[in-house]
Amino acid sequence: MSVAVPVPALGVLTYRVPADHAMPRAGARVVVPVGPRTLTGVVLGEAAAADTAYTIKPIKQVLDDHAFVPPDVVKLTEWVSEYYLAGPGATLSAALPPHGLTARTDRFKTIRIAALTAAGIDAAERLAAHSAEPAEGPKLPPHDAKSASWGPRLGKRQAEALHLLKGAPDGLAAPVLTGRGITGAALSRLKALGLVAIREERIDRDPFEHAVSAIKPQVLRDATPDQDTALATLLPLAAANAFHVALIHGVTGSGKTEVYLRLADAVRKSGRGVLMLVPEIALTPQVAALFRARFGTAVAIQHSGLSDGERHDQWHRIRRGDVDVVIGTRSAVFAPLANPGLIIVDEEHDTSYKQDETPRYHGRDVAIMRGKFANALVVIGSATPTIESYTNALEGRYTLVKMATRVLERPMASVTVVNMREEMAEAGDDVVLSRPLVTAIQERLDRGEQSLILLNRRGFATAVVCRQCTATLECPNCSISLTVHRRHSGLPSRSPEGEGWNARCHYCNFSKPVPKVCEKCAAPYMERVGFGTERVEAEIRKLFPKARIARVDRDTVRRKGSLVEILEKVASRDVDILIGTQMIAKGHDFPEVTLVGVISADVGLGLADFRASERTFQLLTQVAGRAGRGERPGEAIVQSLLPNHYAITLACTQNYRDFYDTEIKYRRAMRYPPQVTMVNVVVRGRSFGEAMDGARDLADAARGPKGFVILGPAPAPLTKLRGEHRVQFFLKGTSRKSMREALQLAVSRTPSLAKRISIDVDPLSML
Repeated sequence: MSVAVPVPALGVLTYRVPADHAMPRAGARVVVPVGPRTLTGVVLGEAAAADTAYTIKPIKQVLDDHAFVPPDVVKLTEWVSEYYLAGPGATLSAALPPHGLTARTDRFKTIRIAALTAAGIDAAERLAAHSAEPAEGPKLPPHDAKSASWGPRLGKRQAEALHLLKGAPDGLAAPVLTGRGITGAALSRLKALGLVAIREERIDRDPFEHAVSAIKPQVLRDATPDQDTALATLLPLAAANAFHVALIHGVTGSGKTEVYLRLADAVRKSGRGVLMLVPEIALTPQVAALFRARFGTAVAIQHSGLSDGERHDQWHRIRRGDVDVVIGTRSAVFAPLANPGLIIVDEEHDTSYKQDETPRYHGRDVAIMRGKFANALVVIGSATPTIESYTNALEGRYTLVKMATRVLERPMASVTVVNMREEMAEAGDDVVLSRPLVTAIQERLDRGEQSLILLNRRGFATAVVCRQCTATLECPNCSISLTVHRRHSGLPSRSPEGEGWNARCHYCNFSKPVPKVCEKCAAPYMERVGFGTERVEAEIRKLFPKARIARVDRDTVRRKGSLVEILEKVASRDVDILIGTQMIAKGHDFPEVTLVGVISADVGLGLADFRASERTFQLLTQVAGRAGRGERPGEAIVQSLLPNHYAITLACTQNYRDFYDTEIKYRRAMRYPPQVTMVNVVVRGRSFGEAMDGARDLADAARGPKGFVILGPAPAPLTKLRGEHRVQFFLKGTSRKSMREALQLAVSRTPSLAKRISIDVDPLSML
């Protein structure tokens, strides 16, 4: 029997089934010995003939008499493991709810409910007769042999429990009682006395309860001509019950979501399920609200922002068949949805679909494979498709559907590019907001409209530099400068005494106070350089002290629910100016936002990555599309030191096709994807020499006449990360299969490196 266990570098293991056990089904969980440990794994199926030279250990326990993981999800995870060179157990772990590979998942299944018995009702009535305030500790008189109606003495909390339960004929959930300080021990004693009954019921935690309140469902209108055309193409494909991929290339505000909803309605009515992926947790409340309004409670959510209990409950609702629509981020591609007939990947260009740890899968590509296995229609949509997806559409592998106009024929936002070199010549090198942007923000405040300000870099300053010796404050664990964040001590935020400065690494989270003197030369000339969203917020608060301002970045949305709270305030117009990173650039629909300002539009163009221009174009196009989505026209002001770069000029005119034509020429000339495919291999070591030696050994073992080339090894752009030194090399060719096979063979020849290697098939980042 083949079993996958949750160990990243471990392949499929073989076990035998004891004679007194029935053969477990594929997808069932089993407890197995793995070296000195005992782990829970998932049965993949019957094993091939085992090598008799090895002793095959027996399984210890079968946890399920059915397939806990549906067979189609098992098949999908096997494909992911093979394609992305990841351990099958690690992939299965990514596909399961919290604690899915433990025997303790039952702890999420039930909530205890307490209710009064007949004796308890009698006792509660006698309590009420003897005390007006039972919570203050009334006691039943001691038992009297001549009067069986009196019972034992009760404590304060026990009496309060009887009082509360008397008003709840159907009982109360145990958390309601424990929230009032009534312990489980108190309830157990009441049960022992025969005063309460305790039963167990399944109560699914509902993540929609808070998530959907931020967004008001859209008014259902007649379809636009573009929507009608798109549906005329897509509805027959959905009805064919055959695998097909379609790319909707629709400008921002063209109504792609309405197309998704009408497609989903048709597929649901045909008896099949719908899976919709969105790139960010931030987008889930909006999309969930729209689908919940259209389809009611037959909608489930899956993403990592839910609590463990909520994720568990949602996963099991899907597994039981209680829902037929699932909405979530990339991991939702593994949701146990029966018979999916439509799989939607919205904002398919977004890099958030790529997981940056094992298994390093791409949610869009896995969604396409799931559609292939399920004979389903896969619809991927974007205003700025990836170069790879658009190439597939042009070459006929995908059906291309265009939506070129906004709903109600609303105009695209007018875009102005501000040359920041000219602004700096006037106002100095430290200028953050250009004069045109300041004027535009004031005009919106005067008219009661909202503004959105984007800077894709958090923190207050990007580095601390000594003016005397030019040394920078660097992370001791990573080869990167520490980012400066404002630290408050509890005093009013506008008080200088209430502020301090922390320097923090955004990779390993190392943090320390910013020193007042240089740690290398002891000079007292430490200067903060560059700026992030915190600095932008400080500048805007200083310029517009009466404005209601909110900031969205990873520092402000750490607490669960904080993002939804901010979005609620924006949607209800309790925020005048929203400042944020790329989290606010994606998919949000706020009709009263009429101004978008982009700070440092060229911040990503200096990265050592062949996709830098594409990402800049996508981000600027998407964020400009947030303006003017209501009845009033929108405006975007883009600040840049490189105002003539083609990624910026073409984003300002929303001219995707010209950008694609320019970018594809560069890709073909330099032989970058989609012209070829790539695999990135990173080798880590305690020293740079150890990492380089290991990378050379692995690269040499993978070389040969196999139809691909190897570039490197060379120091990775982030040469040191979380205390480890890093060296990388690339495989570049036209056959992923041959590259994967070469790497698998090379790793088998250098087993000592297995735990120090990261392999990324189809990498999105060169860092």
